[in-house]
Amino acid sequence: MDQLEIRPSDWKNYIGKEIGISDWYEVTQDEITKYGEIIGDMQWIHVDPERAKKESPYGTTVAHGNWVLSIAYPKLFKQLYIPINTRMTINYGWNKIRFPAPTPVGKRIRLVAKVVDVREIGDDAYDVEFDYKIYVEGESKPCFVALKLSRFYSH
Repeated sequence: MDQLEIRPSDWKNYIGKEIGISDWYEVTQDEITKYGEIIGDMQWIHVDPERAKKESPYGTTVAHGNWVLSIAYPKLFKQLYIPINTRMTINYGWNKIRFPAPTPVGKRIRLVAKVVDVREIGDDAYDVEFDYKIYVEGESKPCFVALKLSRFYSH
């Protein structure tokens, strides 16, 4: 995958544009179970494959929605660009987070990202709003949609 090399001030050149699609990322039962243990959410629909096979409408375990949220930036989005002349990036927040479809364990997911807006906030800093959509392989409806707000500081 070709990664974009982007300075904080460059983000404005991408307003309204898709910046890329991440590689596929496999959703494993081990990762979902460990996440459940860490956050204290061991609901059977996430961590009990046998019960999920029998009782879940999905026929398998599914990832926690917040797990999908937690990997969107570090595991998927960061594949799309290489920061240059960037002193620091911070997570400024999220808007309109939704989980319109399940994320089945054993499937692969990938992110499609688009720049929605960029605001220069002074001191060589830029607030960038991204539209994130994560898709399960073979599905047309995303399993995750959100607006991600990041602040980029120049050197």
